[in-house]
Amino acid sequence: MARLIVGNWKMNLNPGEASVLVHRLEDKLAAKSDTEVVICPPFIDLYPISKELDKKKLTLGSQNIHYLDEGAFTGEISPAMLKGLVSYSIIGHSERRAMGEDDKLIAKKVAAAFRNDIVPVLCVGETLADREHKLSTKVVIDQLTADLAQLTAADVAELVVAYEPVWAIGTGKFAKPDEVSPVVAAIRQTIEELYGEDGAAGLRVLYGGSVNPDNCAAYLKLPGVDGLLVGGASLNYEEFAQIAKVAQDLK
Repeated sequence: MARLIVGNWKMNLNPGEASVLVHRLEDKLAAKSDTEVVICPPFIDLYPISKELDKKKLTLGSQNIHYLDEGAFTGEISPAMLKGLVSYSIIGHSERRAMGEDDKLIAKKVAAAFRNDIVPVLCVGETLADREHKLSTKVVIDQLTADLAQLTAADVAELVVAYEPVWAIGTGKFAKPDEVSPVVAAIRQTIEELYGEDGAAGLRVLYGGSVNPDNCAAYLKLPGVDGLLVGGASLNYEEFAQIAKVAQDLK
């Protein structure tokens, strides 16, 4: 299964700045082999970048979607608008959950993505309080069970799940590999229990949380980890390219 490296630019870079970053990144990247590199810029950057992107090196994703295809929802972007423009969409990121998105809404968004041929990158993860109370695995299993409620086994076989402990996102704190492994195993076990072997067969699991060139290999070597969700380091073309190279070089 191909590795997947996803860069979440968050609320950064106007179209001109995004264009510069993409070209500098492409100069550093090798053509896709067994690793797919995805960038998720702000919505305003998606269309102009799509016109100049080297598709042999980069794939486009969005940072969010609405759960309906159209309607009177000022300021929202529907998956139908993005169909054919992006291949992936980050859904349920902890920063969105902190703004009030709950599992019922996230489940609708995940289903909407599949309805429009967009692969969801579903984010799950526990807070520091959850971790301190030894609830990491329970929280993630509960999120998964609720967020995937509207999917079939065929849908889940195409799914990407990103485990991102909230306490490690943008904080510089690292989840140790031995802390990540049990949760990744629980994710895979839960999917198999809910959707069977067919549903679990194609599932890709990523790790996200203060990923950088120095620690990325340790996560990529973990059993059951198929790639990374990268935040701040994806805005630095040299660092992001280094992370992609590590993924491509690992056997």
